[in-house]
Amino acid sequence: MPLPHFLLLVAAVILAAGATLVLALVMGVPLQALALAAGIAAVVAHLSARTGDGPRHTPDA
Repeated sequence: MPLPHFLLLVAAVILAAGATLVLALVMGVPLQALALAAGIAAVVAHLSARTGDGPRHTPDA
């Protein structure tokens, strides 16, 4: 992936995260609830990645 595309992707993710935080706080969602939801989503993503259903990674690839 070319460097400008990678940097644009990083910037888009940071802007989307910031917009999500601002929108959630404006709507009155408590920061603790947002942190709990993010933590649960991270655990679910971590556990689903470990089930072995994804692509196989080999050292020679």
